[in-house]
Amino acid sequence: MNKRLTLSASPSSVCLNGKLLLGLLLACVVLSRCTVQSIPKNKIRKMVESSAINRDHYTGFALYDPEQKKMIYEMNADRYFIPASNTKLYTLYTALQMLGDSIPGLRYVNKGDSLIFWGTGDPSFLHSTLKSTKAFDLLKHSSKRLFYSPTNYKGDFYGANWPYDNYKYYFQAEINDMPVMDNVAVISADGKGGLKIWPAYFKVYLQQDTSFHPRSFEVERSLTENKFRYPAMPVPANFRQEIPWKTSPELTLALLQDTLKKPISLIRLNMPDSARTLYSASSDSVYKRMMLPSDNFIAEQLLLVCSSTLRGGALSTSAVIAHSIKNYMSDLPDVPQWVDGSGLSRQDLFTPRTTIALLTKISAKLGSEERMHNLFPTGGVSGTLKNAYKTDNGVPFVWGKTGSLSNNHNQSGYIVTRKGKKLLFSYMNNNYTRPTADIRGEMVRIMTQIHEQF
Repeated sequence: MNKRLTLSASPSSVCLNGKLLLGLLLACVVLSRCTVQSIPKNKIRKMVESSAINRDHYTGFALYDPEQKKMIYEMNADRYFIPASNTKLYTLYTALQMLGDSIPGLRYVNKGDSLIFWGTGDPSFLHSTLKSTKAFDLLKHSSKRLFYSPTNYKGDFYGANWPYDNYKYYFQAEINDMPVMDNVAVISADGKGGLKIWPAYFKVYLQQDTSFHPRSFEVERSLTENKFRYPAMPVPANFRQEIPWKTSPELTLALLQDTLKKPISLIRLNMPDSARTLYSASSDSVYKRMMLPSDNFIAEQLLLVCSSTLRGGALSTSAVIAHSIKNYMSDLPDVPQWVDGSGLSRQDLFTPRTTIALLTKISAKLGSEERMHNLFPTGGVSGTLKNAYKTDNGVPFVWGKTGSLSNNHNQSGYIVTRKGKKLLFSYMNNNYTRPTADIRGEMVRIMTQIHEQF
């Protein structure tokens, strides 16, 4: 007689087994998600450390997962590197903390029949691209006597510790309290075989010099004054050259009078705390102009604008850097050695992991990816990354700030993988002797590989 084997279970044991099964299923789901979302450190290490190019110079690399709040991989991430224009990330974050929706354009007081004004360092005043006219309109339409006071800036016309010997004297626009029209003269062919200069104020200072014999046609400015000379050679039909002028309060006054078509007097009066503030261009438009083409002039002036909001209103790069480090960056992994707004100084020194921490702060402060994408160069689309990367079937995947000086090239920013993983990276290269194109190409290759594989 065949006996049937039966298994019976009590209701309590069924319930227990069901909970166990559910727990196992949930564990499998969690493990599955971790497997999908986690990027293996060893794979990133192999990508970076197997590169012969990365091994022949001083390389720093950090890749961070903001969702899991952990560093995926680090190579010399705690070592200091010359950041070049990656410094503009620190300038951007300071401006985001200290400025509102619009840039402070002028400080002024009304005193009887007079209007006395002080500059804030605002780079947007009659700027060729930003085209802010709010301060201009205030001065143009005022019925009061105008007085310009340059007393709130006592700094140098170049940034701290800039390598003067590496730059021809008219390479970089000078820093001052009240920039006018980019602080740059534009000389171009006039279509009649001659030259024209803008602003037209400088026309009388543009002279032919028969003793000047350059290899090709160019205009040269005197080292110490605004005298421009050109050779006795045919002017190329498409000739155009930009030359920063030598700034001074007297020149600023002359340019303002020439542009406003009304008299202005120079006065040296300390700015009272009661001085009102006139706001000019939208802040994001200025930040974008700094970030996309990596505009050094905008970066330096932005720090002065930030300093104008400090107590007393004096314009000082060193004061605002100290304020920013103390109040907004005290929690960074390594204290930045930071001396200018643009990164032209080789005395700027930051670590990759500190730049990662700063990128996290910038992302939180911006508040949206749309705003970040608007302000940062985009691989294959805009700014200094337009020609470095290709898009992935028309979709960009990297947003970042480049930084270049001779023998130094860096990138720091945000990358999205094909699986939708959002990561932060800082990739720094110092003291190499091979062509910069090799360094740039290797960075692009590795970052694109990270995008494609994860």
